[in-house]
Amino acid sequence: MAGYVCTVAGGKGGVGKTTTAVNVAAAMEDQGYDTVVVDADLGMANLGAMLGVEPETSIHQILAGGRAVSDALTDVQGGITIVPGEQSLEAFADADPAKLRKVIKTLRNAYDVVLIDTGAGLSHETTVPLGLADGVVLITTPDDVAVGDAIKTAELAERVDGEVIGTVLNRTTTETDVEAIADRFDSKLLAVVPDDIEATADEPLVLNAADSPAADAYRRLTDQLIGIFFEGLELDDVETAVDPEWFLDEDEDEDDDDSGGRFGLFG
Repeated sequence: MAGYVCTVAGGKGGVGKTTTAVNVAAAMEDQGYDTVVVDADLGMANLGAMLGVEPETSIHQILAGGRAVSDALTDVQGGITIVPGEQSLEAFADADPAKLRKVIKTLRNAYDVVLIDTGAGLSHETTVPLGLADGVVLITTPDDVAVGDAIKTAELAERVDGEVIGTVLNRTTTETDVEAIADRFDSKLLAVVPDDIEATADEPLVLNAADSPAADAYRRLTDQLIGIFFEGLELDDVETAVDPEWFLDEDEDEDDDDSGGRFGLFG
């Protein structure tokens, strides 16, 4: 059976698309799903750099017609496989985003899960992955511009017959009005990921900072996605992955009378 293709998208740069893709991939592998992450951010590829690898072959070379998909497959920690990109302007100019469809078709026949890490903005290179995926996960931070751009990305996905599974809200704090942000989206809020400044280990956090709140959030998000991808879980039955304890200081008692108000999520 062919694997599930999920595009990780968002209109604004720096909201955590690559971080989300990497951590979900690591958590997927931990649960026995063979997973590959494709760096489709052709203009600002950073997947390889984030994971500390310098591969010889890139997605850009494949899309330029010079190399096979198998040449770029790169194994990294946690059993994850990636198809990395490169950052040169020459490589960007030569890469044809239209050829990504054939690349993904090849990968879906070899892996259980294909995660496509996309770039920012609304362009041809970011639109192609929206239309070829089985499902799209939107990534945003609480920043109003980021939320607005994610909504635009959802609208674009609909225009190219892409299916938005839901949204992940990254870098959330006790001051974030999560409910108000969730109400702006037509799709389900899949997970609320805390702004975990203490999780400073190299990515993926689920391996290198496994006890951190952010890592726990990504694992719970992955459980949701596994249910959707493979177990027939209906989106209406998905419960947002969030835990008030992620937002408590070490010296704060979770039973404090004001903890709910300080948490400030969902009323």
